[in-house]
Amino acid sequence: MTQGSDQRLIFPATERNRAAIGALLDTLLPDRGVVLELASGSGEHAITFQQRFPGLLWQASDPNPDHRASINAWIRHAGLDDVMPAALDLDVQERPWRLPGPVADGLAAMVCINLLHISPAGCSEALLLEACERLPDDGLLIIYGPFRRDGQHTSASNAAFDASLRQRDPRWGVRDVAWIDDLLEPLPMERISCHTMPANNLTLVLQRRMTIAKC
Repeated sequence: MTQGSDQRLIFPATERNRAAIGALLDTLLPDRGVVLELASGSGEHAITFQQRFPGLLWQASDPNPDHRASINAWIRHAGLDDVMPAALDLDVQERPWRLPGPVADGLAAMVCINLLHISPAGCSEALLLEACERLPDDGLLIIYGPFRRDGQHTSASNAAFDASLRQRDPRWGVRDVAWIDDLLEPLPMERISCHTMPANNLTLVLQRRMTIAKC
């Protein structure tokens, strides 16, 4: 991670993965509406995707004030002040989420990049519950990051990464796709696809389904 003089943070992983993520989002996102990005980090993804999808309003968020300052600095640097709103102070685990009216009313999709493995299990649970509550019927929650499949890591490097994460914080770690599916079982949401991404990552695409009961 590096930082410029204007509060912009630069995360090397963002530069490596944004093209692949953007190409997949081309096939998934609607033409109009609000996309809420959770844990936006530096904001590099946010401004990249706002430029790539001009018909959408990309709402970035992050609980870290340094990250929010970076997001807002990137928005200014990209000349998107009149297009993108300022980053929201939003912690995925703190329910209920407090979203501005225009974001809540116009929400079309959610995107979450590289969060679940560096947060407690309760963060994943809160993300799914809030997505169920807030997305419209057929709305998508798109989750990118490292995952295990059927209990197995997708590479030796992911296994080593998982071990290092758990050493840093026992609550962290690479989640299993099957565990996500188990969390979805009682909810009005299902995983409709799983995409292999560069550098041993996956993208899970979850879709909100119409139901009478609330989460």
